[in-house]
Amino acid sequence: MNKKELKQNYLQTARPMGIFQIRNLTNEKVFIGKSENLEGILNRHEFALKANGHQNKQLQADYNNLGADKFVFEILEELEPREGLDNKKELEFLEDLWLEKLEPYGEKGYNERKLTREERLQMIAAKKIKS
Repeated sequence: MNKKELKQNYLQTARPMGIFQIRNLTNEKVFIGKSENLEGILNRHEFALKANGHQNKQLQADYNNLGADKFVFEILEELEPREGLDNKKELEFLEDLWLEKLEPYGEKGYNERKLTREERLQMIAAKKIKS
């Protein structure tokens, strides 16, 4: 195989997608997320934490204070792509199930609660009134 064929095969290879967590081994707090490329997103989070540039400031602060060896990056569930389904919607649903199950908020985790549909609609309405 030449270089072009190898690159094409790589681009066509499906990446494992699913739900992951970053777990603090000291206090068991977790950060839950989803991705269509689990390996890539875990590398991205680890790089951001090591570079002191993670978007979640609380997670970053704990990482800085406790050290890298106190955190593990884990895959909670992989999702197999299926013909005719919207993978992004399936991942969103799966993430919601894990968030509901683990409730990684406040003392239990680093996630922020997602707004409900009703809360989002109220925010939109409030913005329109101000305009």
